[in-house]
This record gives sequence, structure tokens and C-alpha cells, in this order.
Amino acid sequence: MKIGIVNDTPMMVEVLRRVIAESGRHELIWIARDGEQAVQMCAWQLPDVVLMDLLMPRMDGAEATRRIMQETPCPILIVTSDMDSSASKLYDAMGYGALDATQTPALVGAAGRRDAAALIEKIDNLGLLLPELVATAARPLAAPAGLTATTELAPLVAVGASAGGPAALSTILRQIPAGFAGAMVIVQHIDAAFAPGMAQWLQQQSLLKVRVAAEGDLPQRGEVLLAGSNQHLVFKEGGRLGYVQGSASDIYRPSVDAFFHSIVRRWPGRAVAMLLTGMGRDGAVGLKDLRDNGYHTIAQDQKSCAVYGMPKAAAALDAAQEVLPVTGMAARLQAILTGLV
Repeated sequence: MKIGIVNDTPMMVEVLRRVIAESGRHELIWIARDGEQAVQMCAWQLPDVVLMDLLMPRMDGAEATRRIMQETPCPILIVTSDMDSSASKLYDAMGYGALDATQTPALVGAAGRRDAAALIEKIDNLGLLLPELVATAARPLAAPAGLTATTELAPLVAVGASAGGPAALSTILRQIPAGFAGAMVIVQHIDAAFAPGMAQWLQQQSLLKVRVAAEGDLPQRGEVLLAGSNQHLVFKEGGRLGYVQGSASDIYRPSVDAFFHSIVRRWPGRAVAMLLTGMGRDGAVGLKDLRDNGYHTIAQDQKSCAVYGMPKAAAALDAAQEVLPVTGMAARLQAILTGLV
């Protein structure tokens, strides 16, 4: 794949250049020293993946991501050496369409080798997620008989999102009032290291309690749980959440499909599912499984998506009962939940 680097620190540029060269299967085609130059370089020669830093002069990485996705869309991977000071800009960038984020590898040592391997794996996965290279999703799992809705459980709002998801989730959560009748669980494609920061960022946008989902959690009314591991978040026995190790070949970790299928198999209550903006097709087959088993399903419309991949795949399968703009989803959820409680 052809790679563009956007970073104003010579040492970090050298580290990334070396990691790309040592991979033996990717090519560095240009380097930009700030966001403004990155926008110009993408217009001149569009790479397969942009490795985008966040804290730069003239134009930061979040604004550069917005401009690139608006003018010359391409896969963008955030690569940062300081997650703490750049957390807000990270989620802004993902809201504009950045696909994932990872740490800048150290120059030497075991930690550097580990982070370099993680970076190359993410680049490889982005290649697999390009529309023409996306593998066919797995067949849905069969739903077991005998599960019935219980009045003790709050209605579940199950959400899957990827590129552009943070902004879409923020829009929805800002419009949900306190006293929300549902229990929301979100699977967003994001590296586990960034999940706690994203939960805190979403908490700032919401009147509901937002936190990372823990092993054994039972979704509660008025609470939002966010998948917080590179393992899959699924429902296990008794309708409690837990993490499971996926296959080494899994492109999506955590997987929306795995989560949606587990609702059919393990969640004993009522549920509504939403599939939001994202690249690829994760969640489409799971949403179809939910619809076929009587659950209410919603997909985000093309106009309001940062990346119309996952909802488009759902539309192709006729997996969504409704297709809505992100600005209308909170009100629709309120109306649907009124009929479930």
C-alpha cells in the first residue's frame, strides 16, 4: 500500500519511515510537516493510507482529517505519541472520518517492536477494509429457542459504529434526555487504549452515565456502555456482557456482527439495534439476523454518514427497517422505547 506520513517531528517521521520500510510490503510516497501541507499532498497524490499526527502547527490533525475527508477522501489512521493531551482532537478526527488510532512506536526496545507490529497490523487491516477487498462476513449464528422478554430488564439499545462514529454518537447522546428508558451498549471500532478516553469524551456530551463495559455487566436503564477491548464484546449466559477472543483472522475487533449475533442468542429482553457510519460491512449481517428474529433495526442514511460503508452493506441485505439521518435517531429511539416499556 502507498503511505503518506503527516508529522512535524523529524524523529517521529524517521521512526514511521523505518517501520514502513521494514514491513517490506508498503511504500512511503510522501511526508507532510503539518495539516495544511497534508491536504495539499493528498490532492497531489492520494495515498492508500494517511498516518496522521494530531498536534501540529498551522493546521492540526483533526482539521486536516476533516479537510481531506471532505475534498479527497481516503483511509486515515491517527498515529500519536501523546494520547492524554490530544484526546479531544483524536475523537474529533474520528468524528470526521479517521478510521482508527494507535501509538507512535518507540525508536528502540521491546515496546517499540510491539507498537511497530501493531501499526503494521492496522495498516494491513485498513487495506482489507477497502471496499473492493472486504471479505464476505461470516454466516449469522442460529438463534436458540426458549428466550423470552422479561419486564425486569431495561430495553436494550444496541449500537455499532466505525469511521465517523464518535461524531454520530455525540449527536445522538446530546439529544437523549435524562431518564432515558433504555440501556445502551455501543461497539465502536477503536483501539482498546483509546476506549476509556472516548467514554470520558462521550460523557461530556451526554446526560446519561457513560463508561467502558466490564466483564459481567448487566446493561442498566439510563446507562451507556462502550466496548473497551480489542476482544469482542458479546452477551453471555444470563444476559450479561463479557469479552471473548476472536479469531486471528478477524478484521474487526471488536466486531459489531459478533455483538449483534449474541443479542439474538443470549439477550432475554427487548432490543432495538442501530448501525451507524463506518467503512466496510461489519454489523450488516448481524443487523439482518436481528431483523429476521423480530427486533427493530435502524441504519444511518447516506447523507449524514462520514463513511457510507456499513449502513450501505446493511441496506443491500435489507437489514434495516428504517433508514434515518443521525439527527433524527434520538427522537425515534424515544418513540420506539415508549412502545417497549
